[in-house]
Parts: sequence; structure tokens; C-alpha cells
Amino acid sequence: MQIGKSILTGALALAGGAVLAGQVFAANGLATGDTSTKRIAFSNSYAGNSFRQIMIKDFERMAQKAVDEGKIAGFTTVSANNNVTEQAGQIQNLILQGYDAIIVLAGSDTALNGAIKEACGAGITVVAFASGVTEPCVHTVDYNLDSYAKAELDFVQSKLGYGPANILEIRGMAGDGFDKRLHEGVVKAMAEHPNYKSVGEVYGQWTGTVAQKEVAGILPSLKKVDAVLTQGGDGYGAMQAFKAAGRDIPIIIMGNRQDELQAWKDQHIATGYETFSLGATPSVSQVAFWTAQQILAGKKVPDFVEVPLLEVHQADLDAWLKVVPEGGVLDADYDQKIVGQIIDANIAGTELPSVAAPN
Repeated sequence: MQIGKSILTGALALAGGAVLAGQVFAANGLATGDTSTKRIAFSNSYAGNSFRQIMIKDFERMAQKAVDEGKIAGFTTVSANNNVTEQAGQIQNLILQGYDAIIVLAGSDTALNGAIKEACGAGITVVAFASGVTEPCVHTVDYNLDSYAKAELDFVQSKLGYGPANILEIRGMAGDGFDKRLHEGVVKAMAEHPNYKSVGEVYGQWTGTVAQKEVAGILPSLKKVDAVLTQGGDGYGAMQAFKAAGRDIPIIIMGNRQDELQAWKDQHIATGYETFSLGATPSVSQVAFWTAQQILAGKKVPDFVEVPLLEVHQADLDAWLKVVPEGGVLDADYDQKIVGQIIDANIAGTELPSVAAPN
């Protein structure tokens, strides 16, 4: 199963040696304007789970590399505790501090519009990523969430067929743009499966313990669940909730976390259980970083830059488990060169990089 568009090019190194398949593009796809005096900030809405924490580390590691190579002068990261008022204030402080670009993982698709518009008005490049922002002055780096939802339900259909099925949806965090858009994708994908019935929604906050509690709370009201759609970080908790309730474990779409993949493998060994995993990579923050740097360097970048998702299938499960750290999430490094290629693929309408399983 392949998601969205995809390209070819270059080698994107993943944890443990997995690479992005394809051939190498010439470096002339990169803008070479001088950005050595520029500073780039990361405004993050929430840092309360492992995915977000790795995302911050990925940004800071790549930004430090850019500083060391003389490509930028400095960077910073600020996080709000899922408080959009606080995040708006942090963005306004970054404006006052004179940052040249701000990448934003927004806690709301509308509540930050005023602060973002103010940043754009001050001549600051703003790149929103992995979240919806409706202010039109931004560039957006994100996944095709309609394709994400479609992939989940297509897998369910491959296992259950077209007959009636009860579907439980675990959402992310209420009010979050990513959650809102992925849920909209689920609604669209469900319409293509008229015999499938949505029997409930809970908010798992992309965290196993929260997901387990919320699923456990709704299970007594559900006579049967055939499949569980997720957003990442919630699959393990969902499985534990079904086990604790003494219920049959349905198809639970996993989200590329180590505990989810290990639980899938353990269940496969015990019962032959099969599922599917896909998700964003924390290093999407690196794509946003280099997109901002390339805009500052003079590259013409489309308003929307699509990023590929990473998928895990049964045949690849053991290979991926060997490279994901305990308690971690599958990740990839996006350097300046591959981000330039991703941008060029979006411009040309050609395929995005597909991530191959490690050897």
C-alpha cells in the first residue's frame, strides 16, 4: 500500500540504517542565497509525549548542524503546554527577538492566526507543519491526511471485506489541527465503506496511557468492535484496554511506536494476529526547518509541501523492530539535500520519497 504521491531520489537515512529509496538529484535544486546571519525558531504547541520530545531533539540536532556548517546563525525552541494563548504570546516574543523564520506546530488552526499574521507582517518567514493553520501567509509542510485515513480503512477492508463492521476511532487532542484534519479524512474514507459503522470516538492524546483509559471507559457500552483507527501513540494502550476487559482484540492500526510494534509482534506469535502501522516521523520538524532555510535562501517553495508517511507491514515488522529504540518511535533524518528534493517533487507533481524497510 502506498500513500499519496512519492519520488525517488536520494538516500534518506533512517534509524538503524534504513534508507529512502531512489536516485540522487543534483545539488542545483537547492537555493544558495546566504543565510549565515539568519536565525530560525521553533514554536511548539505541546511537548507532553515521546513523539513531540523526539521532534524537538530532531529539530535542534539538525539546526545545530546547520549552525556548525555556517548555514544559519542560531535557533531556539519554545513550547506551550497545549495553551494557544501562551503559544501566541511566545510567537510575539520571537517577533520581538528578531528571528528571521519561525516554524510552527500549532495548537489550533485559527487561534494563532493573529500572531502569525503579525510575524508575516514583520517580514518573518512562517512555516506551519504537522498542523493546520488557516492564516494564508504561511507555507505549510504536512502529510496528506486524507490518504492517511484511507490507508487505515483500506487495510481494514483487506482483512474484513465489505461486510458490516463496527469501527472505533481514537483521536488525538481536542482542538488540535492535525486531529481535526485526520478526523475529516476518516469521515471521507468511511463514506467509501457504507457498511462500516462508527461506534464511538475517544481522545487518546497520542499517548498510550491516556488511550488505554479512554478506550477502557467506552468499551462497556460497545457490544462489538471490529477495528480501531488511530493517530499514533495510542495503539498499545488500546490493545491493553481490550485485553484487560477480556475482549477479543480487533484490528488496531498502529502508529510506528516501539511498544505498539512489539505488542503487535507478541500477539502475532501468540495468535497469528496481523495489523498495519503507519505514521508521521518526528523529524518532520527537520523538513520544516530546511524549508524555512530554503525560503530565506531564495528558493520558490509552494504553499503546501507534502511529506511522505512511513508504513510498516507484517513482512517488515521484525526489520523495523530491530532499529526502533525501546520506548521510541520510527524516525528518519531529513537533511538539506533531501528536503530540497521533496520540495522539487511537490513543484513537479512527481512521486515523493518512499521509505524502504531496513535490511
